[in-house]
Amino acid sequence: MFKQVSRFYRKIFRQEEFQSIDYVSIPRNEHNISRKDISENALKVLHRLNKQGYEAYLVGGCIRDLLLGKKPKDFDVTTNATPEQIQKIFRNCRLVGRRFRLAHIMFGKEIIEVATFRGTHDNLEAPTNIAKRSQSGMLLRDNVYGTIEQDALRRDFTMNALYYNIKDFSLRDYCGGLNDLRQGIIRLIGEPKIRYQEDPVRMLRTVRFSAKLNMKIEPATAKPIKELAPLLKNIPAARLFDEVIKLLQSGNGYATYVLLKQYHLFEQLFPSINRLFTPNSNSNLEKIIEQALKNTDYRIANNQRVNPAFLFAAFFWYPIIEQTQLTCVESGLQFHDSFSMAINETLNEQCRIIAIPRRLTTVMGDIWRLQLRMKKREGKRAFAILEHPKFRAAYDLLEMRSAIEKGELLDLAKWWHEFQSVSVEKRISMVKQLNKTSRRRVKR
Repeated sequence: MFKQVSRFYRKIFRQEEFQSIDYVSIPRNEHNISRKDISENALKVLHRLNKQGYEAYLVGGCIRDLLLGKKPKDFDVTTNATPEQIQKIFRNCRLVGRRFRLAHIMFGKEIIEVATFRGTHDNLEAPTNIAKRSQSGMLLRDNVYGTIEQDALRRDFTMNALYYNIKDFSLRDYCGGLNDLRQGIIRLIGEPKIRYQEDPVRMLRTVRFSAKLNMKIEPATAKPIKELAPLLKNIPAARLFDEVIKLLQSGNGYATYVLLKQYHLFEQLFPSINRLFTPNSNSNLEKIIEQALKNTDYRIANNQRVNPAFLFAAFFWYPIIEQTQLTCVESGLQFHDSFSMAINETLNEQCRIIAIPRRLTTVMGDIWRLQLRMKKREGKRAFAILEHPKFRAAYDLLEMRSAIEKGELLDLAKWWHEFQSVSVEKRISMVKQLNKTSRRRVKR
């Protein structure tokens, strides 16, 4: 029943190929998507566009998630109306995007993203059609509009080329996406190497969906990734930051991390970390990354807050210590000064690749510096540290480190665990006892 348009998978799409593409129509009684599970605002957009004489469909991740019985995070609409025509219909609309023009229709906090059908690059005579590629084949501008058939083949994965028609509640399947979805297969539409060259972020999306949906990557889709992974260097650092947050903080961070390493993508995103990985994957660095990601997944699964600053602080702790020790040897500086230099050097290198915002790097710096301060607890120091706004995050990192490094760090983490949970009187007593112990050591 579900036709595979495999003849398109290994071709560079040409205009004549788009003319003959067919689709399978899946009627309402043969799929599980119900209007009650669709955002009311998305339904309003669909109905109004149809009423104005345009085609309009729900498409992409929301359809995929509804078919899998998941709750979509957002709803995307595609139409044959241009962004300017959409803006005339909806007062609450703003146009965004440079690479591809989109319409955002705002309903309070909810935004319904509406995209015009994408077309081929064979005919750029129309003044509204603008396309530009880099030497590596990456699409820099992609404002080329077309038909729904062209739009389907311009999408990345077969499972994202499913269209929900509000007129009769049917699904249109142009690329065998429903069949792939049911078989748990992630398959790129078109020739994988070319599609990755058009947009290298598709390699990250392939891995992310595989981990998130527990689906297998089709062999032809997986094959070029290791070879083309260096193309991620061409992606703007700000865009990569957004993608990394999706990769690591969507509830499947650890599984995604394993795949990123497997396909040589992690080394492109975090070179200063990757340099310290070991053949047996048993270094302190690799242990803390694994634990930090598993903890993050657990917190997301239990609807607890997560902060990327903590995750990055855990990721870069051991690289910073390694760089600190190297600076001490090479420059003769004291540890504290070398530590500050190492933080700056590590962040400068990483932010050239992934633009971690200052609001996060500031928190990361606080967490790292508190690791050193938490060793010095005499006098009023312990009370001052406890009052620090980032104490809890710093303590969590200390506890994670102690489970890995053992030794004196276990005693330190245990002391801070007790100190934050007892009364003020008991805290004073703990610090006095600490002061006595310190004096005994000095006398010896």
